[in-house]
Amino acid sequence: MEVFSKDASLMDMNSFSPMMPTSPLSMINQIKFEDEPDLKDLFITVDEPESHVTTIETFITYRIITKTSRGEFDSSEFEVRRRYQDFLWLKGKLEEAHPTLIIPELSSHKKQGPGLLSRMGQTVRAVASSMRGVKNRPEEFMEMNNFIELFSQKINLIDKISQRIYKEEREYFDEMKEYGPIHILWSASEEDLVDTLKDVASCIDRCCKATEKRMSGLSEALLPVVHEYVLYSEMLMGVMKRRDQIQAELDSKVEALTYKKADTDLLPEEIGKLEDKVECANNALKADWERWKQNMQNDIKLAFTDMAEENIHYYEQCLATWESFLTSQTNLHLEEASEDKP
Repeated sequence: MEVFSKDASLMDMNSFSPMMPTSPLSMINQIKFEDEPDLKDLFITVDEPESHVTTIETFITYRIITKTSRGEFDSSEFEVRRRYQDFLWLKGKLEEAHPTLIIPELSSHKKQGPGLLSRMGQTVRAVASSMRGVKNRPEEFMEMNNFIELFSQKINLIDKISQRIYKEEREYFDEMKEYGPIHILWSASEEDLVDTLKDVASCIDRCCKATEKRMSGLSEALLPVVHEYVLYSEMLMGVMKRRDQIQAELDSKVEALTYKKADTDLLPEEIGKLEDKVECANNALKADWERWKQNMQNDIKLAFTDMAEENIHYYEQCLATWESFLTSQTNLHLEEASEDKP
C-alpha cells in the first residue's frame, strides 16, 4: 500500500510514480493497493471534509472515491461519504482480523489522550506486562522490538526539534515582515540615505518571501513525514504487543499442559490452533515489517533530500539578494565620487 498526496491526479492511473511526495498527516490523501509491484489498479481517495451540525451533535464526514480496473467489481468507480467513527470502526476491524499487520490509519486524528492518573495506570500496566513478557519470543522479534524502541526515541526527538525550529522560523518571519517597512519610513526623513534604505527594505522583502517559501516547504514536506513516523512508532508498539499476547496465550496453554493445570484432553487441540495462529501472526508481521522499513527509509531519505534542496535554494536566494545590494551600493558610491571630482 502506498499513500499519495492530495495534489496527485487520478485522471491517469498509470502515471503514478512511487517517488511522488506524500502528505501523511492529512486525512485527504490517496491510497493505492497493489498485489504485484507493477500492478496499479485500485485507487482510493479520501477528501472533501464536510461539517454537519444537528440538534444532537456536530460531526465531520469525508468523501471516499474508489477507482479500479479490477473485474470483480460491478463498477469502475464508487463514491460514498463516511464519518470519522466509521474509519475508527474499520481500523478496529482490520486490527482484529490482522493483529500483526501495520495499519497506517487515523493515529494523527486521535483525541487528546487520557489524564495524568490514567496515563500513569497505563504506564504501570505496560511495565508489568513487559516484565512478565513472553517466554519464547524469537530472536528476530526481540531485535524488531529493540529497533522500534530506538526508532521511537529518535523520531520523537527529531519531531520535537523540527516543530520548535518551525515555530522559531515563524517568529523570525513575522519580525522580518515588520523590519522592511521601518526602513521605508526612515528614508522619508533621511534625504541622503533614501536609496540605501529603500534598497535594504527591498532586500528584506525578497528574503522575507524566500523565508515564507522555505517555511511552506518545511510544513508540507518534512514535518508531516517526521510526525507520521512518530505515529507509526506508536502503532508498531501496539502491533508488537498484540503479537506477544498471541504468543503468551500459547505459552500459558503449553505450561498448563505440562503441569496438568487444566483439562488435558482439550489442550492439545487448543495448542495446535494457537501454534497456527502464532505462525500466521509472525509471518504476517515479518512480511509487513520489511515493506514498512523499506517505505520508511525511502520516505525519510526523500524528506531530508527535499529539505536540503530547499535550504540550498533559500540561502542562494538570500545571498544573491544581498550581493545585489552590495553591488548597487558600490556603483552608487562610485557615481557620487565621480560627481565630486572637479
